[in-house]
Amino acid sequence: MASTGQLDLAWRSRAHHRQWLRDQANGLFDFFQNRAFNSGGGFYELDAEGRPLNAGNPIRGIHSTARMVHCFAIGSLLGRPGSDDIVDHGMKYLWENHRDHERGGYHWSLDNSGLLDSTKQGYGHAFVLLAASSAKVAGHPDADRMIADVTEVLHSRFWEEQHGAIAEEFEADWTPVPGYRGQNSNMHLTEALMAAFEATGEIDYLRKAERIADLVIRRRAGENGFRVAEHFDENWALDRDYKGNEMFRPSGTTPGHWLEWARLVLQLWALGGKTHDWMPEAAKALFSQSVELGWDKEKGGFFYTLDWNDAPAKRNKLWWPMAEGAAAAAFLSDHQPSDFHETWYRKIWDGISRHFIDRERGGWHEELTEDLVPSYTLFAGKGDIYHSLQACLIPLYPTTGSLTKVIVEAGGA
Repeated sequence: MASTGQLDLAWRSRAHHRQWLRDQANGLFDFFQNRAFNSGGGFYELDAEGRPLNAGNPIRGIHSTARMVHCFAIGSLLGRPGSDDIVDHGMKYLWENHRDHERGGYHWSLDNSGLLDSTKQGYGHAFVLLAASSAKVAGHPDADRMIADVTEVLHSRFWEEQHGAIAEEFEADWTPVPGYRGQNSNMHLTEALMAAFEATGEIDYLRKAERIADLVIRRRAGENGFRVAEHFDENWALDRDYKGNEMFRPSGTTPGHWLEWARLVLQLWALGGKTHDWMPEAAKALFSQSVELGWDKEKGGFFYTLDWNDAPAKRNKLWWPMAEGAAAAAFLSDHQPSDFHETWYRKIWDGISRHFIDRERGGWHEELTEDLVPSYTLFAGKGDIYHSLQACLIPLYPTTGSLTKVIVEAGGA
């Protein structure tokens, strides 16, 4: 894009835009805070109207529980009344219900009758570490024991030193589920490891995050033109033919993850003292590829997945790539300021405001068709606050660390 002289007028520096972001964040807190609270333990996922899904026997997924803890720990740091109760409620459910008290680790999902999916997955454990780390910054009394517990499990069960990344999945008795390694769980662990480093000061968390990023981004994504490959075998050789769960392990490539990694790599670079020279250029390349190949140039929005010829595969438009795109553009605008990044920051927020924010019922539409009409093929309603809340708050703070860290440094302002 040609220079437009926008840098001196960046939206993130404008009082109105900043207030608009705060208003959107407060709207998300309002939508989820009371509606999602399940007095029987854990949290409800919500339908499009904001009502509990399967209210008689709701599923509690570990990532959903942990994300609510993380997000309302942020709410607590901002001074939002009621947030501490949400954090306490979620921490209790993680410890008493998701945690395997006999064999260690944390189960994937439960319903009212007990365990629904007893597997122990790297993706879920990453979010337990994130939740506990955020809860520690917010002052929760049980955070230290949960950090210690999940850290030991990640180190002794999941971490594979020879690769510098984690294994994907185990049965309840720790029998390995063979044949697969995934970038998605490792990406979210990178986020959690940075939060744990900030919460505890223990350098091993940061070093593990750097090793994961080196494997997944510098080497594997770098080998593929900074298109982030999702699926690998046990030796981290690319598996182009993998077919899996469309929500957590979709086939092909997922531009939303390229955007997410662009932000995480820059955050990791900042936390690590800006010593890894490859990281800023990798972040820039990830973002450029995502908007060039993943953005629907006719209708707008990011295609969910691409095939290996860079053609749209799953053509629906999800909320979380838009959220991650806005956050990545904010980071890039700080660390590599350009009219290109500012223009895309605005363009992505324009798309969110026009198509994804549900002004009638609250929250964000989580899924749109290719033509940007709300749909429910992958997501039954509005089950998650995590991506959208972070997108609203990240642009308000310095891009030097996790939200919990920068909010504390800003005094909660």
